Amino acid sequence: MWDDAKALRNLANALFGISLLLILAGAAHYVVHLPIFPLKSAKLTAMPQRVSVEQVERVVRNELKGNFFTADLVHLRKSLEQLPWVRKVSLRREFPWQVEIALEEHQAVARWNGIELVNNHGEVFSAGTEDELPEYYGPTGTSAEVMQKFADFGAQLKPLEQSIAQISLSPRRDWRIKLDNGLVLELGREETGRRLSRFVAVYHYSLASSAQKVSYVDLRYRSGFAAYLPGGLGKTTAKAANSKV
Repeated sequence: MWDDAKALRNLANALFGISLLLILAGAAHYVVHLPIFPLKSAKLTAMPQRVSVEQVERVVRNELKGNFFTADLVHLRKSLEQLPWVRKVSLRREFPWQVEIALEEHQAVARWNGIELVNNHGEVFSAGTEDELPEYYGPTGTSAEVMQKFADFGAQLKPLEQSIAQISLSPRRDWRIKLDNGLVLELGREETGRRLSRFVAVYHYSLASSAQKVSYVDLRYRSGFAAYLPGGLGKTTAKAANSKV
């Protein structure tokens, strides 16, 4: 090999190329770490409704380190997403010294199990609010399903001009709803939509005209339902109310 001029020339060229790449990489590393591109500001794309600007500023000040090139935006994004009411964060560098911050906030649609909240994506999150919201109850991991049933049952109840104040899914997958007038409807596990439709169809000429206020209705019958007055059984409204499904 040492007698082969062409091979030696190729080896020298290769070594020169590698050396040049190492020099350029070192120079680039040196340049990007120079204090000539410090991040001087962070800009919000829109004013948040639930999160305060002061909260965002505090996180940026404590967590954003380095210059325009070296700042760890992944770490900053994760830190901002720990703030209450923040669902998602997008960050973008704006040369030469600014970071653009886009916050997506949770939109609360209900309370979850009396402790947390549910957003409009069916996701559970923790935050405080004084807003008047319907109540969802259910096992862990069922918030999206409960939200969908809330919408489905609510649409069925529109002819009654009643809305749902509370909806519950038990560990045994029994559904129960409480209307804003205090009436509780026991729907059970099966054919819940059909049972509720049957109730809506007869409500105006049965329970709505009752002289006494009904507090609880059991819809888990094959072709009817049982209506209860406060303190006990008031009456049964059904064609065949003796056989439960």
